[in-house]
Amino acid sequence: MPLRSAFYSQRSLVLTLVALLGAGFLATSLLSYYASRASIRDNIVNTELPLTSDTVYSEIQKDLVRPILISSMMSRDTFMRDWVVNGEKDSDQMTRYLDEVMTHYGAYTAFFISNSTHTYYHAKGVLKQVKIDEPRDAWYFRVRDMKDPYEINVDPDLANKDNMTFFINYKVYDYNDRFIGAAGVGLTVDAVIKLIDKYQQRYQRSVYFVDTFGRLVLTGAEGGPEGAPVGKSLNDLDSMKSLVSQLPKPHSGSYEYSAHGQGHFLNVRFIPELNWYLFVDKREDGALSEIRQSLYLNLLICLLVTLIVLALVNRLIRRYQEKIHAQATLDSLTELPNRRGFDLLAVQALHEAHREPKPLTALLLDLDHFKVLNDTYGHMAGDQVLIGFARDLQSCLRHSDIVCRWGGEEFIVLLKDTDGETGQKIAEKIRQHVEQHEYAYNGHTLNLTVSIGATTLQRDDTLHSLLSRADHAMYRAKQTGRNRTCVEMPHSTYA
Repeated sequence: MPLRSAFYSQRSLVLTLVALLGAGFLATSLLSYYASRASIRDNIVNTELPLTSDTVYSEIQKDLVRPILISSMMSRDTFMRDWVVNGEKDSDQMTRYLDEVMTHYGAYTAFFISNSTHTYYHAKGVLKQVKIDEPRDAWYFRVRDMKDPYEINVDPDLANKDNMTFFINYKVYDYNDRFIGAAGVGLTVDAVIKLIDKYQQRYQRSVYFVDTFGRLVLTGAEGGPEGAPVGKSLNDLDSMKSLVSQLPKPHSGSYEYSAHGQGHFLNVRFIPELNWYLFVDKREDGALSEIRQSLYLNLLICLLVTLIVLALVNRLIRRYQEKIHAQATLDSLTELPNRRGFDLLAVQALHEAHREPKPLTALLLDLDHFKVLNDTYGHMAGDQVLIGFARDLQSCLRHSDIVCRWGGEEFIVLLKDTDGETGQKIAEKIRQHVEQHEYAYNGHTLNLTVSIGATTLQRDDTLHSLLSRADHAMYRAKQTGRNRTCVEMPHSTYA
């Protein structure tokens, strides 16, 4: 029962320690995670995404707005206006001018369409006459009639094998503000898409453009949200319903929304040059992946620390138990096993002797006149004699033999694999050694003798019966004059 109680007590201590360490580490890690998460979210919404929008806007001004500025410059160019006003006499002059614009500014295409002659001029020459009933020419008449100074649209480019081209169509006026034609430059759609992909790759964000009606007008190669193509309205996308509820129409600002259970951070910025809205979208899992990995690493470290602490605690408990066990089974004075320790060792020795079978001899030793020595020289002298006797006793025995302090001045020895005759010889060796040995204490020489009782294990013996015979033999040694060995040896069943 005490062993079971100690086991449950130890297990309870370990479980309590695990619970305390685990709860403490988990609480600390989670608090740190959520605090860092809140800080990162705030930084993304209020700093990082707006800054990315500003940077992308700067890139747009360089890469996308630049063609608008070139087209605007062309619409106000005095050469172009003078050439038209003077009757468009030499088409080669316009062709060279458009070719110079393309070459100097690196444009994909450059054009001018005269309102008076409906002639389509290009860097490669005169392409055709635009007609109001030609569907492919509808864009020109739309530009002519619109109120805005320019538009951006995507159409096939007649001069470049009908490749889809991103056109900036600018209205041209004479010096009296009369409409005289449309001019501009173009970028290939592929080039514009590559610009968007470049932004997305560089800033690790989703970047797309939406018009004032909430329709996608420009995306990367993989499309907009959910891969939506250009022309798709955000209202028609299931993943954007959470956003649309906050933002029925595009409006500059910072937003958070959820799509398919995944959180998103969004910054919207109006681009006045394009009359579009720039959407910069960042997924929450990408933003928080590093801190989540940090949480997992912290938890792993906490687990390792917990295991190390448990290992150390378990080691300390074991050492403490071993120390307690040693204190419970060893004699503190002689450092020999005490009576309890002897019982544990003797049971094992008897079991081995019965199983083999092998002979086993027991010796019970009692120091003669030890009380007189204590009374004469004091208990300190008696303790020194006991320590010296224990050391001498061990020196006369093998490591495999069992020796213990039985109590007071009595000692007991179990001689393994030793028959009665050999055991008697060993007993006599011990007795003679003690008789001849002198023990010194505070300048005094103390002499000592010992009475020994010996017996040999029988087949039906128990530890009690074996020690009882040894005790009887030792008592006879005392009664017959001390300083002698007496044997109580029934007929041995061992050869």
